Amino acid sequence: MNIIFIEPSFPYNQREFVRGLHQAGATVIGIGERPQEHLADDVKGWLSHYVQVKSVVHEPSLLRAVQQIQGRVYVDRLEATVEAHIMAAAKAREAAGIPGTSVRTAYLCRDKPAMKEALREAGIPCAQSTRAGEPQEARDFAAQVGYPLIIKPPAGAGASGTWKVRDGKELERVIWECGLADGAEVAIEEFIEGHEGYLDTLTIDGEVVHEFITHYYPNVLEAMRERWISPQMVTTNRIEASGYREVREMARNVIRILDIGTSATHMEWFAGPKGLKFSEIGCRPPGVGQWDVYNAANDFDLYVEWASALAHGRPQRAPSRRFAAGMIALRPSCDGRITGYSGLDDIQQRYGDCIVAAHLPPAGSPTQPVEGGYMANAWMRVRHPDYDALRQIMNTIGETVKVHAA
Repeated sequence: MNIIFIEPSFPYNQREFVRGLHQAGATVIGIGERPQEHLADDVKGWLSHYVQVKSVVHEPSLLRAVQQIQGRVYVDRLEATVEAHIMAAAKAREAAGIPGTSVRTAYLCRDKPAMKEALREAGIPCAQSTRAGEPQEARDFAAQVGYPLIIKPPAGAGASGTWKVRDGKELERVIWECGLADGAEVAIEEFIEGHEGYLDTLTIDGEVVHEFITHYYPNVLEAMRERWISPQMVTTNRIEASGYREVREMARNVIRILDIGTSATHMEWFAGPKGLKFSEIGCRPPGVGQWDVYNAANDFDLYVEWASALAHGRPQRAPSRRFAAGMIALRPSCDGRITGYSGLDDIQQRYGDCIVAAHLPPAGSPTQPVEGGYMANAWMRVRHPDYDALRQIMNTIGETVKVHAA
């Protein structure tokens, strides 16, 4: 099977999807922005052919590259796994007559107001939301729904460019900060109180064949604003517990309503005083290397499972659910340059057998801002057979390991 993969080397973990496709027996053709000579040797070895374009999100350039490849071989699939690439890939796919995620599905998985409108109409519980293209529309929504509110780009991912608005004074300030006063379009929705998590799947022809549930500690908006927090994402190995039945059913309904076929999905949710609420979904894998956490927890290779779904229409192995696993971000004490670490020896001695990966930039490395995300600075991946024990271990790591900067 001939599969085009968009941008095979950036960001770094893109190489794992190429490896998975190659390992599953697919002939992999890359389209990317780097010159071919700048690709890593192993990536070059996994690719049968490579086409460079000026931008993989410049739709005419991408389509020309796809058609150039079609002039050489029959193309069975065209795949992208980065949120920003999904729509361009869908448009090229549809224009070139290649099976896969449709433009409609890609649009509904990118545009938050349209997504929520479609799902509300189908009975999925969502936060009240709207699209605003001018300040008065934001004021009218606030008058109708009340505060607090969340304002973010319609196609934003995670907490990027997101504001929590608590009152009318903050709304007026954010109207200018978010660009709404200058004609930018934004998504506005009611703030949902509750615990936040996500459910990731691999689907084949709309049927879930693999699924994983991960919890945020604390919720993302707080985690991306407060330096003192060492935020965690923790994947449960108790997915069959009755408490997860409702969110698993919700995910299947959302996949069906949005007509997601053979794809990875990433669905965010809240559970709180107003019950379970859908937040958003992407028809792509999660970020921050989360599939590596799932691999560590389940003794299998999700990249190969994904590739097998695309190339052969079937999974290869079942996840073991042997471990709960998670990632903890370790923030520098201030912005600047890292001067060293403390507490690492203690943690290594106590929990070294539970730590499966770590990134600890050496002294002298520049720090990244808190808003840069979970992998912006130092981090650890940890696993343990018992979820509650894992949570305690990760809390201890967060309390013990200090990243010093000046």
